[in-house]
Amino acid sequence: MINYNKESLFILIKSLSKSEKRQFKLFVGRVGSNLDSKFLKLFNLMDKMSNYDEKYILNKKIVSKRQLSNLKAHLYKQLLVSLKLNPLNQNLRSKIRQELEFASILYNKGLYKQSLKILDKAKSLALKSEDKFIAFEIVELEKLIESQYITRSLSNRSEKLISESNKLIQQNNITSRLSNLSLELYEKLIKAGYAKSDKEFKEITKFFFERMPDLDYDSFGFREKLWHNKAYLWFSLLIQDFLSSYKYAMKWVNMFNNNPEMIKVHPVFYLQGNNYLLESLMLIKHPDKFRKVLDNLTVNIKKSSFPKNDNLDALYFLYYFNNKINLYFLEGEFKQGTQIVESIISKIDLYKDRIDQHHIMVFYYKIACLYFGSEEYEKTIFYLNMIIKNKSLKMREDLLCFTRVLNLVAHYEAGFDFHLDKILKETYKFLLKMNDLHSVQKSMIKFIRSLGNIYPHELRKNFKKLYKEIKVFEEDPYERRSFLYLDIISWLESKIYDKPIELIIKEKAKHLNKKVKHSISHL
Repeated sequence: MINYNKESLFILIKSLSKSEKRQFKLFVGRVGSNLDSKFLKLFNLMDKMSNYDEKYILNKKIVSKRQLSNLKAHLYKQLLVSLKLNPLNQNLRSKIRQELEFASILYNKGLYKQSLKILDKAKSLALKSEDKFIAFEIVELEKLIESQYITRSLSNRSEKLISESNKLIQQNNITSRLSNLSLELYEKLIKAGYAKSDKEFKEITKFFFERMPDLDYDSFGFREKLWHNKAYLWFSLLIQDFLSSYKYAMKWVNMFNNNPEMIKVHPVFYLQGNNYLLESLMLIKHPDKFRKVLDNLTVNIKKSSFPKNDNLDALYFLYYFNNKINLYFLEGEFKQGTQIVESIISKIDLYKDRIDQHHIMVFYYKIACLYFGSEEYEKTIFYLNMIIKNKSLKMREDLLCFTRVLNLVAHYEAGFDFHLDKILKETYKFLLKMNDLHSVQKSMIKFIRSLGNIYPHELRKNFKKLYKEIKVFEEDPYERRSFLYLDIISWLESKIYDKPIELIIKEKAKHLNKKVKHSISHL
């Protein structure tokens, strides 16, 4: 496996497309003396390598061991300059930055009028794209120039610049506070998942409202509204208020639907907003609307006007397939879902340098659930073990817990009785260590532990007893999260009525849309 910390250059080279490699060689060739340079030889050598091997490089006598580090750093910078010049990488923000650089060059040459003209154009672009941090930089440079050279071409020029500067300071301060809060809440969600008790609920609520600025939402610009909605979305998810999470995700996406030009400026935020809208619809169980949102996202991504780059390709893969699996869950189409597993695994390998381990493990958990719903328990265990054996994994605690619980149930279903006692002990120990042993999990472990003492003809009666015992927790705010990751109720119903779990969930799906439609109509 590539060492991400030490071999950034190798990863960068391997991420280049054929056209980007060709452009780099043309970029290097603009200076004839570069054609035989050491950094170009190093590039060609590393481009052909399938794995990074420093000994192999040194054996080629391109450079000494002492000089290799500096040569790699030089090649890395040259690649970045070449990529910067690539039209595909020149988005609106880079164009504004370029205009700002041109203006600075003209200012240093004493060509003040020309510099101010370019700055005015750049400022208009920055404000139009809601990039107010760059707009502030531009205004500050305008103030610097005006302080040395008064053009007298505009009346009240100083007052106008001071007013613009003060307004941007205020707006940037709001954005900074909202984005800081949003990031802190997102970190809590990724690390710990949903609130598990009244104590956690109160702590999160106190944390949120102490930091949320008391401001007029209607007075915000696009950027401030975006961060405001994101912060409320994370907060809603943390406290398991899924209707509110749907409300703020919908507001987030509608901002882009009502301002389609902003999709080009912030395509990542557009993708993220749709992803969390879909996650919210999954949590409130609305298959019809879920399918419409996913189909609409797919159509918009395929439009020629939608930006294209490696990062967006990886994100679209991540969001599309995660939500495609969620749709299979909602509709109970587990067997159909397993048909896309091979495609997902191949794309994980393709994008592994751009997707973090947490998201890859979430894929493995969902794939395991697809196989569990298809009653292919050995494959379920295979993908769960890929999570359990990852000792360096930093993944949501609740997902790690339910990985263990599902693994226990899958071993029971697969008939691997000889492993059951060992897995029971490991699961119980793991949940105690994570302080995450809740009533539903206790009931599940107690039941599976007692299976050895239950006669076959008594199984259905005991399944009914367990069903009755945990059914009461389905609406409990801190116990119901058990059912978000593992549909234990449907599994028990499949045992009680002797029906495949897939069929049980399909039957439930028919009634979901009517039930949820009323609850979201007033939002």
